[in-house]
Amino acid sequence: MRTVVDAVAIVAALDRRELWHKKSDRLFRELPKPLLTCEAVIAEACYLLSESALAIENIMTLISSRTVSIDFSLMEEIGAIDYLMRKYNDVPMSLADACLVRMSEIFDAPVFTFDTDFRIYRRNRKNVIPLIGIDN
Repeated sequence: MRTVVDAVAIVAALDRRELWHKKSDRLFRELPKPLLTCEAVIAEACYLLSESALAIENIMTLISSRTVSIDFSLMEEIGAIDYLMRKYNDVPMSLADACLVRMSEIFDAPVFTFDTDFRIYRRNRKNVIPLIGIDN
């Protein structure tokens, strides 16, 4: 099973002060690797953890160890991303969230997140996105 991972799950796994730390840490260990993500998610996670050089180093280690794999091209998916961001502009949908919804469509994969906006988003225009973390 492939799983798409969001910035909030990465941050929660790396920061012991986060509300969802224990659950995220456990899921990071249990879910099949690599977890899939995109550069927008990595940028968001780095921003959220920017006060900790060790946390940033740990993000880079997740990528270099292939625990997390960047497997998305914004350039190739710009039309779908533009559609999603326009559709959900009232939420509003971030670039990272749009990329994850699109990845969930492409890979027919659940999203590992604690972000409740993913309960609103739909993949393939009408289907509920299976979620790991927030819903189990």
